[in-house]
Amino acid sequence: MTYIEQVKWDERGLVPAIAQDAKSGQILMMAWMNHEALQQTVETGIAVYWSRSRKSLWRKGESSGHTQTVKAIKLDCDGDTVLLEVEQHGVACHTGRLSCFYRTLENEVWKETADVLIDPKEIYS
Repeated sequence: MTYIEQVKWDERGLVPAIAQDAKSGQILMMAWMNHEALQQTVETGIAVYWSRSRKSLWRKGESSGHTQTVKAIKLDCDGDTVLLEVEQHGVACHTGRLSCFYRTLENEVWKETADVLIDPKEIYS
């Protein structure tokens, strides 16, 4: 059985993919992969995801220049989640923060707990 066949894809042919900083362990983002995205990630060593809104492959950094070099690809015990250990070049979040997980629940209110590092207007101009 190939590595692609060992992944438990959902009914849409997708699997959640978590990007984690390979050095710090910080979770950077969560996206989706289809068979082709996973295969291209394996072949190129650069993170490729599936954009559900655009219904197309999304090469991380193709418009921002903020790419992810993949250091390791892991599959969880159930086979239904992929973990990419990456070297993040620039920021991972389209809001200009390093991580997409910048809000923390405090007293039932979401508080922003990470600063914007790069103005999004500069990223996508």
